[in-house]
Amino acid sequence: MREIDDEFEVKFGRIGNRRGRRATSYLRRVRQEATKVGTGARAGSSFTGSRIGRGGAQGTVLSGRRRSQGQRRVVVKARIVRIKSGDLGAVRAHLRYVQRDGVTREGEPGELYDASSDRADGKSFTERSAGDRHQFRFIVAPEDSAELADLKPFVRDLMRQMEQDLGTRLDWVAADHFNTGHPHTHIVLRGKDDQGNDLVIARDYIAHGFRSRAAELVTRELGPETDIEVARKLQQEITAERFTRLDRSILRDAPGGALELGALSGREPAWQTARIGRLRTLERMGLVDETEPGRWRIDPDLEPKLRRMGERGDIIKTMHREMAAAGVRRAASDYAIFDPEGSAHRLVGRVVGEGFADELTERRYVVIDGVDGRTHYAEIGALGANEEAPVRNMILELRSRVAEPRAMDRTIASVAARHGGIYSDRLHREFDPQVSGEFVGSHVRRLEAMRREGMVSRLADGTWDVGKDYLDRALRYEKLQQRRNPVRTEVLSWQRLEDLPQALGATWLDRKLVGKEPDELASAGFGAEVETALRTRRQWLIEQGLAREQDGQVRYARDLLRTLEGRELSQTAAEIAARTGLDRVDVKAGDSLTGVYRRMLTLNSGRYALIERSHDFALVPWRPVLERARGQLVTGSVGSEGISWSIGIKRGIGR
Repeated sequence: MREIDDEFEVKFGRIGNRRGRRATSYLRRVRQEATKVGTGARAGSSFTGSRIGRGGAQGTVLSGRRRSQGQRRVVVKARIVRIKSGDLGAVRAHLRYVQRDGVTREGEPGELYDASSDRADGKSFTERSAGDRHQFRFIVAPEDSAELADLKPFVRDLMRQMEQDLGTRLDWVAADHFNTGHPHTHIVLRGKDDQGNDLVIARDYIAHGFRSRAAELVTRELGPETDIEVARKLQQEITAERFTRLDRSILRDAPGGALELGALSGREPAWQTARIGRLRTLERMGLVDETEPGRWRIDPDLEPKLRRMGERGDIIKTMHREMAAAGVRRAASDYAIFDPEGSAHRLVGRVVGEGFADELTERRYVVIDGVDGRTHYAEIGALGANEEAPVRNMILELRSRVAEPRAMDRTIASVAARHGGIYSDRLHREFDPQVSGEFVGSHVRRLEAMRREGMVSRLADGTWDVGKDYLDRALRYEKLQQRRNPVRTEVLSWQRLEDLPQALGATWLDRKLVGKEPDELASAGFGAEVETALRTRRQWLIEQGLAREQDGQVRYARDLLRTLEGRELSQTAAEIAARTGLDRVDVKAGDSLTGVYRRMLTLNSGRYALIERSHDFALVPWRPVLERARGQLVTGSVGSEGISWSIGIKRGIGR
C-alpha cells in the first residue's frame, strides 16, 4: 500500500489521441463509491493534509459514514509523542505507568501484552523504540466495555484490522485498566512500519477510522444495541450533571441560541421525549429558559458550564475513592479544589492519593489532607524526566506558579545588554567578579532549559544568543511552564507524620518549631494531628538536651537544625563505613569532589548522594541530575550555594 493514497494520477486515452478523456482521481473515485453506499462523503476537495499517510482512503470513507442504527459507541483518545534522540526516559516512564496502573477485573496487577503474548516484555519494547522518531499512544474505551469478559481479544482484533487498513505489520503493547468505572485499554504503538521506515498515519484515520473500526468490532462482539439499551442510556443522560449527547443535539438544533421544538416534531419519538426531559433538567439548573410553550432560549455557555460541572463531579468521586483507599474519613463539606489562580496560593498537607487527571497527556493530580482541616484536590501538571510522582503519606507544599521573569533572568538580561544580546559564564564573571561558580552554573542551566523550548540558542563557541528582548522570552517561557505545571511542589517530609516525633535528624516538625515554616493549624483533621506531633517532638527535644523550658516558653538550642542533621549523617555514615570498610570524608565550600555516584539516600533531614572514592566516601546534598550518572564518575565543585556537578570527568584533583 502506498504511503500517500491520493497523489498518483493516471490519464488514460488511446495512443496518439491527445484528446483522451481526463482520468478520475483515486480520491474522487473513493468519494463516488462512498456516495453510492450513502456515506455522505464530504463536499469540496481543498487540501488539508488530513489524508497524508497510511490509511488515508479508509479514514476518508469511515469519517463520512453515518453511525448505523444499533452500532455501539467507543471513545478513542490519541496522542503522537515525539521521542528525543537517544532519550527513552519518557517511553520507559509511560510504560511503567501503563503497567503499574493496569488492573485486571479481579483486582490483580495488570500485565503488558501484545499481538502474540499475554506477557509482553516492556524493556525489550523500549529498546526496540530507541531509533524511533515518534510514538502513538491510544486509549480505547468501549461504552459497554463492562460487558466484555476480556478486553485482550477485542484489542488484538482491532490492531489486526489496523494493520490491514495501514498495509503494514505493527509493533505494539497494551495494558487493560479495570480500576475505574469505565474499563479501558492503553495501547502504545511504535512509530515504525515493518520496513523500518517512519510510520505516518493519516489524520483522518486517527480521528475517525480507528474509532469506527473499534465500534464495528464491539458491535459484532456484543450484538447491535437494543431499543431497551438505547432507552436506558438516554434516561441516564436526562438527569446527568455533565455534557451529554442530548445537549449536543439541542445545541445543533438551536441556531442563535433559540430552540423550537415544533419544527422538530418529526424526529424519533424516544429522542424527542428524552430531549424534553433534558430541557426540564437544564431549566432547573438555570441553563435554559422556556420563553413560551415549545420555544427555549439556550445559555450561550451551556457546553463549558456542563463540562465544568462534569469535571467537578468526577473530582469529587476521585476524592471519595482516594480517601476511602487511604482509610481517612473527612466530611464531604470539607472537600475543596485548589485553584492556583484563587486567593489561596499555598497549600500544605499530607498526600492521601495521587493519579492522572488526564491519562493521555499524563497530567497528574494529588489529593491533600491539609493542615487547614480541609481535603484538597490539586492538579500539578505533567512530571519532568527527573521528577518523581508524589506518594501516599509524604508531606507536600503546593504553591501557585507565578508567570514572571526570575531574578536570574534579570541578571542574564543585564549581562547580555552589554554585549549585544550575548551571554556566557565568562561575561557573567566580568559583570560580577564576586560571583561563585555554582551561581553562574544555575544561570546556564536556566538557559539550557529555555534552549530546549527553542527560546534561546547556544553558539558554537559556547556562548548564548539570548537576544535583546530576553526578558520577554523569559516571560513566554514562564507562561508555558505555568500551563504545563500550574503549581510548584516541594516535599517537606518524605516520612510519615507518625514517624517524625521520635526521628533522628532535622525533620519538618523541627523547622516548624523554630519558626521556619509558620502555618495556621486547624483544630480538626490533619491540622490537629500535626499539633499533637509538635507537642511530642518538643518533649523529645527537651529530653535530648536540645531544648529547655524557661519562663513558660520553650527555648531551642542554637543551630538546632544543623545539630540534628549532623547527628543523623554521622549515624548513617557509621553504618555505611561498617558495611563497606571505607571512611567518611567531609566536604566544605571551596573543595572539589570527584568520585562514583552510588545511590540516593532518603533521610529525615532530606535526600543525600553517596559519592564513593577508592578509600573513602562523602554524603552530600542530592540533586536529580545525578540520577542519570548512577554508577558513573562525577565531579563536583563545592560552593556556598551548593555543588555544581559535571558528569563523566576524568579523575584528577579538580577544576
